[in-house]
Amino acid sequence: MSADISPVIASTAQWLLRSYPVTGGALDAALAEAQARQAATAAAWLRYPTAADAAVVALVGPGGSAGLDWITGADTSGPGVSEEPWRSWVDEVVASWAACLLTTPELADEAVAALARSEHAGGGRLDFRRLIRPDDRDRQAAVLLRHPDLLGPVAELHRAALVRHLQDGRLDADRV
Repeated sequence: MSADISPVIASTAQWLLRSYPVTGGALDAALAEAQARQAATAAAWLRYPTAADAAVVALVGPGGSAGLDWITGADTSGPGVSEEPWRSWVDEVVASWAACLLTTPELADEAVAALARSEHAGGGRLDFRRLIRPDDRDRQAAVLLRHPDLLGPVAELHRAALVRHLQDGRLDADRV
């Protein structure tokens, strides 16, 4: 079922990685990408918990990265940058929730626990280890991606909605 929102997950993870880049080599890039992807996946599954929700976002699109780019001060004025097609599939709420999960371990634990009951889990085992139990190497690879001060402005956009969503124990989309 998550394939319906895979463009949202991939694009939001890409936005996170470009906004908070890796400072090391290829291994660091791979570890940071795994963390960004897991955070974006968990956030998207929470945001769009049912097949119907996933179908709607696949049909209408999530809104794009323009607001997030403005908040982070990203320079998208270069040739071809603002026209990158993946940017239109970035979801602001998913990015904000992913930022919360990357910077607040307690929220990440709660989110992954909630996902075990979701349609996305499909009764299978979920592996979000790099998100909820990063080791020292994971932390080193994603030092900017997990920095609470740097991600703070993005995380705070929709943190209250994520907390409310997790406290309510509902897996229906919390419309913000």
